Amino acid sequence: MKGNVSENIEAASTNYSSELNEKASMESKNSMGHFGVHSDSVVQEVEISDRAVMVKDNTMQDSSENIYICNVCGLAFRDEGELAKHSLVHSKTGSFTCEICGKTFSLRRFFKSHLRVHGKKKHCDCDICGKVFTDKKNLRSHLLRHNGEKLYSCEICSKACVTKHSLRTHLRIHTLERPYHCEICNRAFSDRGILKVHLRTHTNEKPYICEICSKTFKSKSDMRMHLRTHSKETPYACEICSKAFKSKNVMRMHLRTHTKEKPYACEICNKTFISKSSETKHLRIHTKEKPYTCELCNKTFIQVSHLKSHLRTHTNEKAYACEDCGKAFKERSALKRHLRFHTKEKPYTCEVCSKTFTRGSNLKSHLLTHTNEKPYACEICGKAFAARSTLANHLLIHTDKKPHSCETCKKTFKRKGHLQQHLLTHAKQKPHECDTCGEAFTLKSSLDNHLAHHEKEKPDIEVHGIAENSYIEQTEI
Repeated sequence: MKGNVSENIEAASTNYSSELNEKASMESKNSMGHFGVHSDSVVQEVEISDRAVMVKDNTMQDSSENIYICNVCGLAFRDEGELAKHSLVHSKTGSFTCEICGKTFSLRRFFKSHLRVHGKKKHCDCDICGKVFTDKKNLRSHLLRHNGEKLYSCEICSKACVTKHSLRTHLRIHTLERPYHCEICNRAFSDRGILKVHLRTHTNEKPYICEICSKTFKSKSDMRMHLRTHSKETPYACEICSKAFKSKNVMRMHLRTHTKEKPYACEICNKTFISKSSETKHLRIHTKEKPYTCELCNKTFIQVSHLKSHLRTHTNEKAYACEDCGKAFKERSALKRHLRFHTKEKPYTCEVCSKTFTRGSNLKSHLLTHTNEKPYACEICGKAFAARSTLANHLLIHTDKKPHSCETCKKTFKRKGHLQQHLLTHAKQKPHECDTCGEAFTLKSSLDNHLAHHEKEKPDIEVHGIAENSYIEQTEI
């Protein structure tokens, strides 16, 4: 709660200071007079504060007063101290510091106005959520969020916005305007708030803390989404398949799997993507950029998720366990794929022959069988393969490497499948059963050899009959 109050104070003070700056700018333009300082018969236009006087050169007015003019903006003062105080406006550091929040101000009147933010009197508080505002205007804008009223509509896409400011920010999506730049990495943003959150990636600042597990976050929206992991809340449901999501953005991206919409295209290879983040990750393939580095072995990665998965190879952590069989995995995606073996789910379908697969990668490899395309060639013997995994298995033929080891007898194998078959000999499992006689075998290859014996045991007349029919059919053809 304390964090929320300080956050409200900071937001209110920022808005209030911004309004005061605009107001002060307008007041200074209205209240400041113009006077001419004559030099060589040329009139110089100079602004003078309410503490200054109208002056002319010595030929026009005999005045003993000295006039002090600001070299930056031309504002004139009759007192040197006033000019010195004014000069703080143009400096980056303020002279008035708030002891409550540490915010600094260049002028006393701005500082005094800011102090009202911390005052005990709560000028405008929301009756619905209790949030406090410094003026009625901000409160009115806030109340629109509660009643769902959206007064401002985009003329390009008809999207409705609660405030004029949010409409202005939204319009930058269409104009591609990004006026806010990160001084560290030069990345540009359409909204000041997004830039503020982005800066925390450089400072590693995470001001939002989960009250349940103490996990910290860069933004309030990230924390809100995290809180749903505790409550299991999934408020955003897909209208097509009813699948529920914790985040509206994730639901929007999911909808594109139904509509096949891929609005983000790679400028280099024209490949399209569901989300901007997917496009950004893909671009790193072309640029060879790998911004995520393992602190233990210095290996670099394109995505932070790849780094997280890699880190588990050092810790040997298997955080994702199957509730059905207890098997544990290092990655959530691996558990998800494994669960399909229990559910028999095969969500990937070939549009050519309707064959289904448990993995998208298996479908991609299968599609190459229709085109007869074999893009993966062995650099040693030139043999080509439809799948990268098949090439990887083939390469082991050219080496003595046997990366798969049995933990029981230490026997090594070139292929993982061979190791899995071998493990059955230790477990005394015989999963391959003959449909004819019921005999079971540890290896499928043993069952295949056994079935060949049954074929030989069939009567000769039947074999001849089949052969004869085959011959007749061939003759007719």
